Amino acid sequence: MAHIKQYVDLPLEEVIGDRFGRYSKYIIQDRALPDVRDGLKPVQRRILYAMHQDKNTHDKNFRKAAKTVGAVIGSYHPHGDSSVYEAMVRLSQDWKMRNELIEMHGNNGSIDGDPPAAMRYTEARLSSVTSELLKDIDKNTVDYIPNFDDTMSEPVVFPAKFPNLLVNGSTGISAGYATEIPSHNLEEVIDAVIMRIDNPNVSVDRLMTVLKGPDFPTGGIIQGIEGIKSAYNTGKGRIIVRGKAAIKKTKGNREQIIIEEIPYDVNKASMVRKVDELINDRKVEGITEIRDETDRTGLRIVIDLRKDADSNGLLNYLYKNTDLQVTYNFNMVAIQNKTPKLLSLPEILDAYIDHQKNVITRQTKFDLERAIDRAHIVDGLIKAVSILDELITTIRASKNKQDAKMQIEKKYGFTEKQAEAIVMLQLYRLTNTDITLLEKEAHELKEKIDTYNSILSSDKKLFQLLKKNLRQIKKTYATNRRTLIEDEIENLSINIEVTIPSEDVLVTITKDGYVKRTSIRSYAASNRDDFTIKENDYLISLLEINTTDKLLLFTNKGKFICIPVHELPDIRWKDIGQHISNIAPLDEHEHIIEGIPVRKFTDDHFLLFITKKGMVKRSKLNLYDAQRFSRALIAVNLKDEDEVVNVYQTDGHSDIFITSNKGYGLWFHESDISIVGQRAQGVIGIQLKNEEFVVNGHAFDGLSDPSIVVITQRGACKRMKLNEFEKSTRAKRGLIMLRELKKKAHRIEGFFFIHENDNLCFRTSSGESHRIYPLELPFSDRYSNGSFVIDSDNQGEVEQTWLEAEYKKPFSEDNN
Repeated sequence: MAHIKQYVDLPLEEVIGDRFGRYSKYIIQDRALPDVRDGLKPVQRRILYAMHQDKNTHDKNFRKAAKTVGAVIGSYHPHGDSSVYEAMVRLSQDWKMRNELIEMHGNNGSIDGDPPAAMRYTEARLSSVTSELLKDIDKNTVDYIPNFDDTMSEPVVFPAKFPNLLVNGSTGISAGYATEIPSHNLEEVIDAVIMRIDNPNVSVDRLMTVLKGPDFPTGGIIQGIEGIKSAYNTGKGRIIVRGKAAIKKTKGNREQIIIEEIPYDVNKASMVRKVDELINDRKVEGITEIRDETDRTGLRIVIDLRKDADSNGLLNYLYKNTDLQVTYNFNMVAIQNKTPKLLSLPEILDAYIDHQKNVITRQTKFDLERAIDRAHIVDGLIKAVSILDELITTIRASKNKQDAKMQIEKKYGFTEKQAEAIVMLQLYRLTNTDITLLEKEAHELKEKIDTYNSILSSDKKLFQLLKKNLRQIKKTYATNRRTLIEDEIENLSINIEVTIPSEDVLVTITKDGYVKRTSIRSYAASNRDDFTIKENDYLISLLEINTTDKLLLFTNKGKFICIPVHELPDIRWKDIGQHISNIAPLDEHEHIIEGIPVRKFTDDHFLLFITKKGMVKRSKLNLYDAQRFSRALIAVNLKDEDEVVNVYQTDGHSDIFITSNKGYGLWFHESDISIVGQRAQGVIGIQLKNEEFVVNGHAFDGLSDPSIVVITQRGACKRMKLNEFEKSTRAKRGLIMLRELKKKAHRIEGFFFIHENDNLCFRTSSGESHRIYPLELPFSDRYSNGSFVIDSDNQGEVEQTWLEAEYKKPFSEDNN
């Protein structure tokens, strides 16, 4: 009968879940995470153990790394040779390990990320400090398990006579778990262990008096002691790590930034390349060159600055925008009792102390058994000397060695082990001197046995021994702290001139929302009339400002967009520019009404808003220094479909003139308007009647004498003097500006304060555009309707009015 295959019908998710569960368990326990007791991952432990077994130790010559890799793969770790070699190399890199566990001859990589030489070229041996991890491993101090093919055994953990997990730290990613434990100073860690032994309930704050914080192999500066405290309390915490940099004066009133230490785990070459890119891309101003002058004497990066450059500002910029300063996040996960666990500092110390207690107990038991066995032999030898002649006679009469042992045991009462020692004894050892030595050894063995028994019966003596061992290691291997710790995280302030080339440019804003900056050279090389603009659009502003300034754009819907001028696209004068919706989206029927450049956002300047429904609002300018440029923010709270008609920046001493469509004008001082917050609604500016709304409002210097010009829907335009009006207070009806007609009454479409060279533009319902020079008009009183400038019956009524934008330098007299 043919063999029939049997298949099991299982859901895919069940099979995948089971297999991935097994895989996850493997990589968590046996690959990526360190053991809390010795701080080693399995591949690291196997590398060190294989070298120990091959006597490839610090007191012997170097051996080819390939030999160790082969031994590790063949005996303990059946994985790729490159992964084993990479792990081996990392244990030898002094910029990765605070106390290197392997010494290597040859190219073992670099802090620039250069790969090490192939393993056939490099040589390695265990470092001196590694002997402390493996010390007494042959005294039954740790458990062993079979290797992958059951041909030999390997240790589950090392005796670890110093707390390697904290000293060298660890980093790794497994399934569902990751670990990030920083390295520490060996002397400080040992002091913390001793403090925890002496006081098992000691607080983290107290431990931090000796264990200050991480001590990275690359040095640097740590900022944020609260982050360290949080990590030591919970296992998680955040600190800032920055390189050590100094500002040095050079010839010609110039300065250099000298970097001699960089943050841990930062690729130096990548960091230098990033700074070079920032210089080439003109994202930072003031740096002329960066050079890597690192040599065998130490790390050194030199940054040359321009004359009179802001060296502190540039250094802060580099801290903020390059890997000269990085964030380090503690995530102290390790394997404890075969389980991954997030551990606090006290828990890590306790786990290590428990491990050492177990190691010393097992080591003492081992030594005790050896001492008892030897004492037993020595007692037999001493007794044998006292009956030496009889023993010799008995041995000579015996048939062979086995018969001699039986006769000695039977006649004189020796044990089998004692009899074995007697028959193996060489005759020259029976001199008087050797008898004395035997008696001395017996005495010493008795003392050792008493000591071992006292250690096993008293935790106090056991811990005394542990502390003694730790102090000896500290004395042998202690080095000075490399990383400086600062309590607070510095708030980096960067002067805008550091990052942006200071350049005067032209900024144009159109009513339909096209914004651009243009170089003055492009403007000068063109005619003003070459400016490209869409049909029915017009210029609101033409400003000469600096790339380090900011521009506030206000919309009719009461919103504003804050844009750094340097972020505006640099576009030729002849090109149309970029629409504001590409910078920050606007709502339907929303358009730009005003653009105000700002050099400094101060609290002694104000923004003044005038709305269509007669509301006015005054807020401090510094409230509008937005940090988000990608969306429009609320500038004023509008109610009942109200709209903003104009916005002014004032110094608190301006006069305000508001005009309604029905010909009423109100003049008052801005001090009548209380100062409110950014999102407030404001107060009534002018009293309006049904179907009446504000056409426009102006803020002006009360000492000036501008001309007031209005234009009506019927095409009548008139010019008035300010002194035709009386100054009043807010929330009044105002004074009449037009003569009321019973038929075809005039309604104001445009209201402006006119100065020299101002041109008034308007568009009619028939699509015609016109431009007039208002100062040519004669002055009229308040009760006339002025002169007709077009025939509205034939040319259409006036629908849109604006002043032709003049070339302005708003900061030429620092009037901001």
